[in-house]
Amino acid sequence: MAPYYETAKSFSDVPITEDGVDTASFLHASDDFMNMFDLLGTGVFSFVQSDLRSNIAGVRARHGAKPDLSVTLEKLVQTETKEGERHATACLVRLVRGLLFTCQALQNMQTDRNAELHVCFRRSYDTILKHHHSFVVRSVVTVAIRAVPHRRDFYNRLTEGTSHEKFDAELNGWLQGLEKIVNRMKDFLERGGYGRV
Repeated sequence: MAPYYETAKSFSDVPITEDGVDTASFLHASDDFMNMFDLLGTGVFSFVQSDLRSNIAGVRARHGAKPDLSVTLEKLVQTETKEGERHATACLVRLVRGLLFTCQALQNMQTDRNAELHVCFRRSYDTILKHHHSFVVRSVVTVAIRAVPHRRDFYNRLTEGTSHEKFDAELNGWLQGLEKIVNRMKDFLERGGYGRV
């Protein structure tokens, strides 16, 4: 049986048109990205996963309730704002922030081959999330980051017996697609005054 990363929806396959990022495909890729971390064991990335999953659910609820008005992430935000609502938009802002954090942490891992995973996640946390959190939350996250697996264990679990080189190529494709989406949405959300990523 093929390893999970070969069958999961990649962010590089999420359609982006002049109207924006396809909402259904984005949610599918986000789910599959979160499910990939389940292979590492219960609770390993729970500090990221629980937040991302609740925000995915918030965006999905809006998409499910008004699919014609939520075809793209951009349209979802614009139409919700016109209706005087903010819930899905706030969820999307937090989701993009969390995905940006995860994307940068894994890009750090890919760039710095000698760094342990907790170092890569710490760098990303300090840049993306730290200024959004209180002292108490920062302390909790610091402990959680120290609990992430060693780089070797991370690769062994996610590759599921396939070559690390093949996984690297797939992961790089995921991260390039994710980076394109989060940067686009960060710009859209902040420029439009919808929220600060």
